[in-house]
Parts: sequence; structure tokens; C-alpha cells
Amino acid sequence: MQRLAKLDHKQLIREAYRIEGITASQCRSIFLDWALSLPVELDNRAAITQILEHYSSEPSDHPMTVVLQQGLEEMAMPRRRGGWRSRSRD
Repeated sequence: MQRLAKLDHKQLIREAYRIEGITASQCRSIFLDWALSLPVELDNRAAITQILEHYSSEPSDHPMTVVLQQGLEEMAMPRRRGGWRSRSRD
């Protein structure tokens, strides 16, 4: 439980699971706030995994669970940056 307190020190994820009728859009907003508040030294992917494990008893279709799972998927498949940074420099 203490590890979870460090991962969710503002208790944003905890509250998202407690709000009845919360929407996916609201969960995405909460997730962004949570992700931006994580300490730099923490591995985001590991943090999301641990939070999902902690809330594994919640319904799999809960909007916060879905958003957390999407966060893991997007980290696994990084997108290519566009523009001049993606072009080769000869």
C-alpha cells in the first residue's frame, strides 16, 4: 500500500475509481494530471502496471482501467515524430 501511495500521491487514480458515472474523457484528464505529477525517477510503464495490478478487482471495462491500459499500449508503440527531426541529416 505504501508503494501505491508513492505512485498515486495525489490520490487521483484512487478517486477516479470512486466517482460513480465517471467518463473516459474525465479519466483521460485525470491520467494526464497523474502522469505529469509522477516523480522523474519513476518508470512510468512500471507505475501504470503496478496501479493496474492494485485495481485488478475493479471491472475491466471501468473507464480508468481502459485509460491505464491504453497508456501502457501507447508506451509500447511509440509514434514517429514528424517534421525536421525525423528526417535524415546527410
